[in-house]
Amino acid sequence: MTKLLLSTIALGKQLQVENSHVTIGLTNPKSPSNVGAVMRAAGCYCVEQVLYTGQRYANAAKFNGSKHNTDTKNARDKIPLTAADDFEKIESLRAFLPNDTKIICVDLVEGAIPLPYFQHPQQAIYIFGPEDGTISQTVINNADDVVYVPTVGCMNLAASVNVLLYDRLAKSLISNNHMQSDNVLIRKSRDTNNKVKVKVKGRAKSNDKHG
Repeated sequence: MTKLLLSTIALGKQLQVENSHVTIGLTNPKSPSNVGAVMRAAGCYCVEQVLYTGQRYANAAKFNGSKHNTDTKNARDKIPLTAADDFEKIESLRAFLPNDTKIICVDLVEGAIPLPYFQHPQQAIYIFGPEDGTISQTVINNADDVVYVPTVGCMNLAASVNVLLYDRLAKSLISNNHMQSDNVLIRKSRDTNNKVKVKVKGRAKSNDKHG
């Protein structure tokens, strides 16, 4: 497995919308394995920082140590994972963010926008609910937009973060007309044991006889 390098993050940032900023906000998460998987996703998709509220994650991480570590690329060494007091207090939340950052809540909330139809802002904090609850009504009311992933049943926290970030990246690539395979990024991102390539296929010879 390859380490998450600053040079790889820089390559990934080139795929994003210009002047983009992404913060992930986790509402009182309880599972270190979920938070670790979110950090790995943050590294893969070049997130600037991850904020979390509550004490459950910190307490569980202290108790479990590295037993359930899923941030196997050590993204936390490059991307800040920071405790925040409360997402309901807009002023204290915005102290962590660039001035024009939009607050986007992501959860199964009545009246929310289906993610496939959502246009991501350049600068955003995406706030997710806890594994065993949801985002408070106060935070929903303060949000600029609320979106949901139209699945049958709910995904776990880390899976939801991955899907949201992939959707943002995919729409960024399309808007930037970036359609070609990026072999430099592939080589820097893949496992060290992965050396396979796509063969260039020539035109198949036809055995048809024309008379």
